Amino acid sequence: MRIGRITVSDRASAGVYADRSGPEIETVLREHFPGAQFEAEVVPDEREMIAAALLHCTDDLKLDLVVTTGGTGISPRDVTPEATRAVMEKELPGFGE
Repeated sequence: MRIGRITVSDRASAGVYADRSGPEIETVLREHFPGAQFEAEVVPDEREMIAAALLHCTDDLKLDLVVTTGGTGISPRDVTPEATRAVMEKELPGFGE
């Protein structure tokens, strides 16, 4: 299995601090998918960059699963849900939670 993990963080993408949530997500997923290969990306909380990272993982790399982590939380600055909806073909309500 090939899994992509995208961390959405202005500060981690700028190198202000290390991405901690992405590696932790990978650790948890390795427990459920032993032997999985991971591709990691860290992008700022910018709609176009999040959408581009999602498309890269799905269309270019053809990964089996893509997860996102990070973001600014529920605020006007958080655009991860909108960026995700902009590139998905089918939404599965409740699946992401």
